[in-house]
Amino acid sequence: MTEDPRLVSALSGEVKSVGKNRIMLGLGLVALGILVLFAGLIAKLTPVGVLGFLIALAGLISALSSLGKPSRPKTRHASSLSARLEQRWDKRNDQ
Repeated sequence: MTEDPRLVSALSGEVKSVGKNRIMLGLGLVALGILVLFAGLIAKLTPVGVLGFLIALAGLISALSSLGKPSRPKTRHASSLSARLEQRWDKRNDQ
């Protein structure tokens, strides 16, 4: 665990970092959507304004979904294949 903590976190299913790239993409889409919305308002074109709103909404959803709840570590059931393989390995190493 001390040698490669990223490998341990990947194998345990824990996610420690937030998708910063996805947040930045979402915020960029929100800004682009607002610009398109205002362009539609200035040009008095309703479909362009609606498109801008939809772009901003998609960006907001994208940014907020990447901030979701941190994932819990996966629980292992005693009857799972990996648990049985670990038990076999431990038995072999003890002998």
